[in-house]
Amino acid sequence: MIIDVHGHLSAPAELYAYKAGLLSHRGAHGRGKPSMTDDQLREALYAPQSSFGNISHMDHLNEAGIDVQLISPRPYQAMHSEQPAFIVDWFTEETNDIIHRVSQIEPRFKGMAGIPQSMDTTPEHWMKEVRRTVEQLGFVGVMLNPDPYEGLKQPPSLADRFWYPVWEALSELDVPALIHSAAARPPARESYSLHFIQEETLAVDALIRSKVFDDFPDLKIIVSHGGGAIPYQRGRYLPGAVRSGVRFEDQLRKLYYDSCLYTSDSIELLLKAVGTDRVLFGSEKPGTGSAKDPETGRWFDDIKLLIDDIEWLSEKQRSALFEDNARTLFTL
Repeated sequence: MIIDVHGHLSAPAELYAYKAGLLSHRGAHGRGKPSMTDDQLREALYAPQSSFGNISHMDHLNEAGIDVQLISPRPYQAMHSEQPAFIVDWFTEETNDIIHRVSQIEPRFKGMAGIPQSMDTTPEHWMKEVRRTVEQLGFVGVMLNPDPYEGLKQPPSLADRFWYPVWEALSELDVPALIHSAAARPPARESYSLHFIQEETLAVDALIRSKVFDDFPDLKIIVSHGGGAIPYQRGRYLPGAVRSGVRFEDQLRKLYYDSCLYTSDSIELLLKAVGTDRVLFGSEKPGTGSAKDPETGRWFDDIKLLIDDIEWLSEKQRSALFEDNARTLFTL
């Protein structure tokens, strides 16, 4: 079985029309609700999409042999930096409800909650929605944005005690968080893709140098897209770790990482840096990588084929990557 821990919701246009309405009136016309039938939700999964290479979400999963996918909101739609804060709450809650409905229509999906991360509220407030999704809707994890300002201001480091209510709630609920950035609003120096890499890099650096895992030993954090840059730049950190009396390799292994990297050599380097027991299969399929490599004819985001190309992996290691690590971490 292949369990993909990194997928996002494919929703009808009505959800984003609802979002556009909220942004246009900023709550002055009330909360309202996106109106979608189960047939419309199903059609969004099965209809070909030009942004997905002109095939559907379900076709992508079928072609890649993905049996189970954990889905969260589309990150660029999160609108964490919008105001007033209550419209962030409203849109996040409605999106989570749609994810829940989709997972009931298609049991192949399981929910990963979006969090209403407005910086005009508090992490304690955010966790109300996390508790609702886990305790009432059966979600198995959350997607956490380390930059709720979406590039407009400097957020607290993940090492800061600002985040402790999040770590406390996740530990209590026993659900993992997938670290995944959201939008990068202009004026920004970096592109959308580079913003992800930078935020993932900052997340790894902050968490492994902090006391977070001393204070929350049961906390389970997965860093998306292979952990940003640090697993591949680990040589920069090795001398400092030795001077501090620790092994940097052990520091990296405080975290988990997904395999959502679009070249086999990058995945192989990640596996060598952190070990196959700390990597979970993730594809973000369909999404940014849903285009075909003109040299191979493969989808860039067919991560299974890239892992298959790594010859030194044993059958036990492959099973861990594709299924066992996810089952253990998410208690699936």
